[in-house]
Amino acid sequence: MKPKPSACSDRQGDLFRTPLEAIVDPEHAMVKLAGRVDWARLEQTFDALYCADNGAPAHSTRLMVALHYLKFSYDLSDEDVVAGWIENPYWQYLSGMKYFEHARPIDPSSMTYWRKRVGEAGAEAMLKETLETGLTIKAIKPSQMARVNVDTTVQEKHVRFPTDARLYNRARERLVKAAERRKIGLRQNYRRVGKRLLLMTNRYAHARQMQRSRKCQKKLRTILGRVIRDLERQCPQPDEKLEKLMTIAIRIHGQERHDKNKVYSVHEPHVECIAKGKAHKRYEFGAKVSVAATSRGGWFVGAMALTGNPYDGHTLARTLAQVERLGRAPQQAFVDQGYRGHDYAGAVEVHVDRKRRGSLARRLWRWMKRRAAVEPGIGHLKQEHRMERCRLWGPAGDAFNAILAAAGMNFRKLLAHAAVFARFGPALWRLWFTLVRWVARSHERPTSAQVGSNLCLV
Repeated sequence: MKPKPSACSDRQGDLFRTPLEAIVDPEHAMVKLAGRVDWARLEQTFDALYCADNGAPAHSTRLMVALHYLKFSYDLSDEDVVAGWIENPYWQYLSGMKYFEHARPIDPSSMTYWRKRVGEAGAEAMLKETLETGLTIKAIKPSQMARVNVDTTVQEKHVRFPTDARLYNRARERLVKAAERRKIGLRQNYRRVGKRLLLMTNRYAHARQMQRSRKCQKKLRTILGRVIRDLERQCPQPDEKLEKLMTIAIRIHGQERHDKNKVYSVHEPHVECIAKGKAHKRYEFGAKVSVAATSRGGWFVGAMALTGNPYDGHTLARTLAQVERLGRAPQQAFVDQGYRGHDYAGAVEVHVDRKRRGSLARRLWRWMKRRAAVEPGIGHLKQEHRMERCRLWGPAGDAFNAILAAAGMNFRKLLAHAAVFARFGPALWRLWFTLVRWVARSHERPTSAQVGSNLCLV
């Protein structure tokens, strides 16, 4: 059914409870920001995803949106953000609560179901709202949206580092557990043997006894093949879930070292191996993410997870299309040399960094020097906003995590702007009006009496 209305819209008073408005500081940054976000627009956007006359009433849209803003702003898990919500009255005020609540508003698993419901389009709506709010409170100047920096990074998946021996053993474990759940009697499960072989593979490799290590690895592969063939004999018509698992196990069993489109994780088979040329980390396992940030201010106006490890230049058209969809169409885009031969053919001027000053006009060179400003922004996304290790499941989780990480960073910047304005705003306004009066007085024309008195003095 439709989501419950926000508690702030309830005008009925309670004689024995103190409203949150009487507890929180009205000058607090989160209180000021809560009044400037257009919650009605978000509710109108998400209402189309609910059925009007089927099922139990859903949770408040404002509550779910606020919890996700807080989750990605402060790098928290679903459990941690719900636990912190109970203790923080400002978080409750942001969520639209009328009174201070002492119980959990939702079960943390409800956030997972809500993410699946709203999908990537809902995440883009939340990112767009941070930009609209920034323009409303004048934290973002419209002129800042005219120039953007575009770059790509890797959003690593929360998977173990894939080695052949580890993949063989993990595939065998998953097949054995799936057979036990379906009451399929295998001839042997190889639990103790597989664990011992994996341990000795790593020990021999650490001791540089590579021949012995490869022998243990080959034995693990043989064991996996035995379990696969046993399952095929015992269950010739598997269900959809078991068939998918067996397909992944067969791919792992048959793949060689230099094969393409290899499987690097049993539970996340879509994970890609991406080489970004880093000295300390040659390969990263996850999904490529394209981000776009304003040249001035560093506001993220686009973020998109890409499947299949595409060439950077072939991602520019989709990235700029998302930027235009979420905000205002930029006039210029600045990219690095990885975008040479890009696929964009629109109205935005794309400037590729050629590392030579004479390659660009003088008026553009200072903006090209600011292209590198997107790099520390990506670092903040990874270290502070949950892009370092994506813990959400599947390609949809990659897309949602990337977009909400950008929204979380924008939300933190909005809070910082509101905090500075709440602290220094009155003093700045007094200084501004004092300067205006002083300038006006300095430009006043002298009256006739003043002119006459000056002539008499002469």
